[in-house]
Amino acid sequence: MSNNKLWKVLLASPAVLGVGFAGAAVAAEATSVESLEASQDSVQLAQVSTIDELVDVSPTPDNWAFGALQSLVEDYGCIEGDLGTRTYRGNQFMTRYEFAAGLNACLDAIRFLIADGGIDPDTLATIQRLQEEFAAELATLRGRVDALEAETAELRAQQFSTTTKLRGQVDGNLVAPFGETTIRIGGGNTGVDVDTDDNIAFTGRARLNFDSSFTGNDRLRVRLQGGDDDFDILGTAGGLANSTGGNLDVRVDDFYYSFGVGDNLDFIVAANSIATDDFVVSTIVPFDGPSVADAGGPVLYDFDMGGGGFAFGGSVGLGDNFVIDAGYSADNGEDGSNDPRDGIAGAVSQSYIVQGSYIGDSFINAAIAYMRGNDGDDRAFTDTFAGLLNLDFDGFFIAGTAAFHDNGDDDDFSWMAGLGFQDLLFEGSEFGVYYAELPDYGDNDPSMIEAYLGIPVNQFLTITPAVIYGDLNDAPRNDPGAASQWYGAIRATFEF
Repeated sequence: MSNNKLWKVLLASPAVLGVGFAGAAVAAEATSVESLEASQDSVQLAQVSTIDELVDVSPTPDNWAFGALQSLVEDYGCIEGDLGTRTYRGNQFMTRYEFAAGLNACLDAIRFLIADGGIDPDTLATIQRLQEEFAAELATLRGRVDALEAETAELRAQQFSTTTKLRGQVDGNLVAPFGETTIRIGGGNTGVDVDTDDNIAFTGRARLNFDSSFTGNDRLRVRLQGGDDDFDILGTAGGLANSTGGNLDVRVDDFYYSFGVGDNLDFIVAANSIATDDFVVSTIVPFDGPSVADAGGPVLYDFDMGGGGFAFGGSVGLGDNFVIDAGYSADNGEDGSNDPRDGIAGAVSQSYIVQGSYIGDSFINAAIAYMRGNDGDDRAFTDTFAGLLNLDFDGFFIAGTAAFHDNGDDDDFSWMAGLGFQDLLFEGSEFGVYYAELPDYGDNDPSMIEAYLGIPVNQFLTITPAVIYGDLNDAPRNDPGAASQWYGAIRATFEF
């Protein structure tokens, strides 16, 4: 190769080298074990022997450095590409250190050519000048590589597990009823209305998730959870979303294994706590998760549904936007009912679900679902037919659900509708407000309204203030549960 040609190749290399030198490059900051593992999983760098191996490199006007790249591959053999995707990604930015690392890889290849007598004197002089110009960067790079290798070895030696990651979430809810209450204690002429304005309450929940992966396309999750019961805190509005029953006792809340088969099939097998909406790819409405009240869930998935013990389900993708989910869940044996019917097929409490979802690339997400289940010893099954819809207008959304519930002897209709804004007042925040007619076969005809604003303080902490109204006033006056109540709530969520 001529002296001028070598100069043109190497001068073009800041745009040409790109990812090709990523295997030898070192970022300015220390890299975490997680990012190292992610990089190893996503990029499979290997030496390219011919330019034809890279699908994103061709002699077109857009690839103006094609000739230089071709020369580096064919004359010097010092370019790497991602053979997993057969791409080079030549438009990726690079630092001076990355260029020095790439140059060093080329110099190593050229040394073999020198040993074979394949380099002319002018080209050799050019190489020597380049070595002198980048001597400082190469020395710094060697030091960074040594330090990174030592730090990585220390992190791997001290990490919790090579296959398991520990993740946690802690939720604290401060709830205060306000306004006049109408809770009736006792019936008839002797009943009295009790003022509960001073009943400010706090409830908490803590979760530790142990997630293990053995193939990179699977997950074994064991979750430890503890919390206190919120049943009386938000009773007229269906309870809190991020809470659990108990007296802060720790128990295994999730125990399941999920895995993929091919590109479009996913399966899950569980020992407990998986039922109905746990099987689906999406519950469609954006209130699920950010809302403080449990009705944002939405509750149609839980009404008269049982299970929560052994469970099996799966999802199949149909094209890029359609997904079909299905699952079955049974309770844990007799579950204290003294009923001889137990086991997987004859459990006292069971639930089935089939849902078809359209997850759009534009502004429409929608789903239809069928559920069948029984929650209790009477073994009366409820059939639920539901539709869910979310319209996302790039920062503003309108969403809702509608469901018909039939248990043979009675039926009920429930629905919810609301809207929200993304990035309202704060970057990353979400404001939502919705109204819900909650399902109930009784005479209460419960309904509720919630307005919330999720504020991400940082990557670990989210504060969500909310105003909630619950109404059970359609109940008979002598019903001790008859009530309507306003609540103010603040939830703090810590994730680590």
